[in-house]
Amino acid sequence: MTQYGFYFDSSRCTGCKTCELACKDYNDLGADILMRKIIDFEGGAWNKGADGTWTTEAFGYSVSAGCNHCDNPACAMNCPTGAMVKDADTGLVSSNPEVCIGCGTCVQSCPYEVPKLDTAKSQCVKCDGCKDRVLAGGKPMCVDACPLHALDFGKIEDLRSRYGSVSDIDPLPDSSLTGPNLVVKLTKAAEGAGSKGGFVANPLEVA
Repeated sequence: MTQYGFYFDSSRCTGCKTCELACKDYNDLGADILMRKIIDFEGGAWNKGADGTWTTEAFGYSVSAGCNHCDNPACAMNCPTGAMVKDADTGLVSSNPEVCIGCGTCVQSCPYEVPKLDTAKSQCVKCDGCKDRVLAGGKPMCVDACPLHALDFGKIEDLRSRYGSVSDIDPLPDSSLTGPNLVVKLTKAAEGAGSKGGFVANPLEVA
């Protein structure tokens, strides 16, 4: 099976939300639904020296987060109707609206909080990796829309060969939970960020 995945370069991301809005427009999502979201992560502290001067360890960076089409997708493993399916040819995980009953089990199961309940349709929706675009030889809309080229997409083995094998960045969950097909380049601010008391600075936007 070919497995596709995403690459995210946190040193390039400015948090402009172009990827978020492009995805929203392409998929005609409601006002309260995001398939890709920008998380602003901040932390650190100011320290006063013995001579009265102050130094800072403050940091901040943005994370473009979406579905990672995991090796062990919690949404698919816990869906009671089989509506969440991992495609055998691409490894992309999508929801079948003809089978989904809108119970929200996938929403509760995913540690990345990717699936969303569309209350207007009483169905759960999620990123499918823009499968139609990919099968036509293109890339997901979020990747093509990023003005800083902070996102890339392709066969996961190719991405790891090109960019490395790091899959973790705060505040995303530990990669050991579901085996995300995600490769990350850490900006300097993201190195050990979680140990410095970081927090999500825009919780209402990403809830």
